[in-house]
Amino acid sequence: MTARHSDYPIEKIFLERWSPRSFDGSAVPQADLETMLEAAHWAPSAFNSQPWRFLYAHRGDVHFETFLSCLVPFNQSWAKEAAVLLYVLSDTLPFTDRATGEPAPSLTHGYDAGAAWGYLALQAWRMGYYAHGMSGVDLDSARAALEVPERYVIEAAAAIGRVGDPSSLPEKLQAREVPSGRKALAEVAFRGVFPG
Repeated sequence: MTARHSDYPIEKIFLERWSPRSFDGSAVPQADLETMLEAAHWAPSAFNSQPWRFLYAHRGDVHFETFLSCLVPFNQSWAKEAAVLLYVLSDTLPFTDRATGEPAPSLTHGYDAGAAWGYLALQAWRMGYYAHGMSGVDLDSARAALEVPERYVIEAAAAIGRVGDPSSLPEKLQAREVPSGRKALAEVAFRGVFPG
């Protein structure tokens, strides 16, 4: 595995966690998954609204094939070996309007759900599992198949499990089965106004 390096000192977990596509097909016990979900729901959120929702299916469950079918074909080709498929949703109306008692919007529901997903991915890695997030989802199909109400946004999906042998992947993916690098910090973080 390729070692990653940061330009500034950070905790090793941020460098060692990565998103493989090869999974060995072994099960994730429900208690382990619940620990990952527990970590996720301790993420920060605007006014502690906790707008994230997680839908999941274990491999072999009645819902697994449905969850898999909602991914784009490219992701189906490798995610089928994951132990768990998970969809990350966010509630666009997590607040209550004090005057009317009606649900009220949050501008940061997706941001908050992303923080929860990050916590889940790090907890998974700490437990010896890997979580690979995916934007390649047929959103209309997923909304219908997973019966997601309109007020919720399907943010992404994730495959969770133990890393497997890269040779199990389609040939074109085998060479890519290494931890990815990052852009230089100077390309993404700027002191002051947005650079012109």
